[in-house]
Amino acid sequence: MVGKYKVVTLCGSTKFKEQFIEAQKRLTLEGNIVISVGLFGHSGDNEVWTEGTKAMLDDMHKRKIDMADEIFVVNVGGYIGESTRSEIAYAEAKGIAVRYLEE
Repeated sequence: MVGKYKVVTLCGSTKFKEQFIEAQKRLTLEGNIVISVGLFGHSGDNEVWTEGTKAMLDDMHKRKIDMADEIFVVNVGGYIGESTRSEIAYAEAKGIAVRYLEE
C-alpha cells in the first residue's frame, strides 16, 4: 500500500497514555498516518491546565479530526469522557468514520 495512506486521529482520555502510544504504533505499522494528542494532561503534562491552554488544545484536536479519514477512540474499559464524546459527535457530523479500541 505504498503511496496512499489513511489518516487516523486518535481520540480518548489522556489518562490512557500507554494505550495511546500502543495504538499509534500499531496503526502506523498497519500503514496509517496517525495524528495524536500533543500533551497528556491526565498523565502528568500539567501545562494543559494553565489558563486558556485546555480550550486551545480541544479546538486544535477538532482541527486534527478535520484532517482525518477516521478517528480511533482509545476507550480503555469502555470509558468515554465528555471531551471524547464531543469529538466523536464532531467526527460523525463531518462524516468521518469512527473506530474503537474496545467495542
